[in-house]
Amino acid sequence: MSVVGPSHEAAGGAEGSPEPRRRAPAIRPFLLTTGRVSAGGNTPAMPVETQIVSTSAGLLALHSLTFERHDIVAAGRRPLSVAELAAGLRLHLNVVRVLVEDLRAAGHLAVHRPNTAIAQDLSVLRRVIDGLRAVPDSRDTLRDTS
Repeated sequence: MSVVGPSHEAAGGAEGSPEPRRRAPAIRPFLLTTGRVSAGGNTPAMPVETQIVSTSAGLLALHSLTFERHDIVAAGRRPLSVAELAAGLRLHLNVVRVLVEDLRAAGHLAVHRPNTAIAQDLSVLRRVIDGLRAVPDSRDTLRDTS
């Protein structure tokens, strides 16, 4: 991604200043989502751990998608979470949620929401914690199991 804008020197800055030489243009998040702040309807917000993956139709349409939509479908060649996608593309999480829902509705993405009943099951969380404790640290010793 190229960064455009006036150089710092042209703006009158001193040589060796910690200021960046070029500034990226600011695009307001509501412009990317055409003013929407959620996918619409009365569906709950997409959890950050929701996994997305590009569909074959999405990959075929990749050349016709623009900007962020193109980047989301391209990144979805391998499964990743909505949070990873937002961080990787440096976009606001809610912007990514809206765009992902749009792309899912168009058939460009497959969306796999987590099973919230399992995520809230304490026995599952206990097994995860026990499993993490069983992993040796860098000195090859087990962590405290109390």
